[in-house]
Amino acid sequence: MNEIILLKLGELVLKGLNRRSFEDKLQANLHRRLHPFGQFRVYTRQSATYVEPMQDSCDVAGAYEALKKVFGIVGLSLARPCEKDKDAILAAAQEFLGDKLRAARTFKVETKRADKTFPMTSIQLSQYVGGELHERYPNLTVDVHHPELTVFLEVRDYSAYVHASPEPGAGGLPVGINGRAAALLSGGIDSPVAAYMIAKRGVALDMVHFFSYPYTSQQAKDKVLELARLLTPYTGQLTVHVVPFTAIQEELRRSCPEELFTIVMRRFMMRISQKVAARCGAKALVTGESLGQVASQTMDAMHVTGAVVNLPVLRPVVGMDKEEIVQISRKIGTYDTSILPYEDCCTVFTPRHPRLRPVLGEVEHAEEALDIDGMVQAAVDGIERIQIRG
Repeated sequence: MNEIILLKLGELVLKGLNRRSFEDKLQANLHRRLHPFGQFRVYTRQSATYVEPMQDSCDVAGAYEALKKVFGIVGLSLARPCEKDKDAILAAAQEFLGDKLRAARTFKVETKRADKTFPMTSIQLSQYVGGELHERYPNLTVDVHHPELTVFLEVRDYSAYVHASPEPGAGGLPVGINGRAAALLSGGIDSPVAAYMIAKRGVALDMVHFFSYPYTSQQAKDKVLELARLLTPYTGQLTVHVVPFTAIQEELRRSCPEELFTIVMRRFMMRISQKVAARCGAKALVTGESLGQVASQTMDAMHVTGAVVNLPVLRPVVGMDKEEIVQISRKIGTYDTSILPYEDCCTVFTPRHPRLRPVLGEVEHAEEALDIDGMVQAAVDGIERIQIRG
């Protein structure tokens, strides 16, 4: 029988009457992710999901790597199905795991018997297979506490399965099960991590990027689009809404007190992002703000910038320090792109002494001379929408 991919579900199994909707969303996400690798049958039984290649031409190795980044899966293994017979299970273990069995020094066997009609208990099957393997591989010693190799046996509805060394999955919840949000995406380290973290909680995303040509270059824009592409294995297809922001920044430089420039600029970003959210059906905004990291990310500043929108503002990295954020960016593969030396619009016209504790009334007074609605609408009308596929 061909190898299959065995997926272990995470917190989906804790859901109650709505569990089916979570599983259906995960199934749809799996089918989309598997499409480039051939035709697979995907089905769920007894809190496990099976990905079975339907043709010899299927790229099982490519599919396995892709599924590591699908939210909703906590673990995955390449497994060998076999008949539900103790000797068939032993033969499958030897054939499928022979190289690992010859290379290891210590091992143990763990059995899960989901099919209670199987005539041996889990312990009995583990003892039988473990004893036979110990005799046939003289290099192996049993170590039930810290083995180099664990042979996993599962006896389920349709077949028995043999696998080893399960790898961790992406965890979280299936993307889309918790609605849609609009995420502000700069060229820095923090915002891609924030997008990844909120997608992990089952949120589908549209991305909003503010582009200030000629103050920011085409390379800076390309960098952001590459960051979006690097996120798609986790998020699925993304739309990047590229907002022309030059006119707004130039007007703010002329009309706003320098120390309030960044705060007022961010308020415009939030207003525009809320307009984008309304267009794409998003119910929240997502930012990469980390409390106290820069002047515009103090508690007072966050209050003032968030005051112009009525959508929830989700800040997944707000309590993390920079090193924690960097570690996640390395893990998801965005770090090397984020540190490329192409500046984004947040570095344009940076004030020498930005206000750390802005007062809402003072900021609103500074905006009174501006045609806020007209400026926002002009930016929204000029948005370029770019589809990003992984």
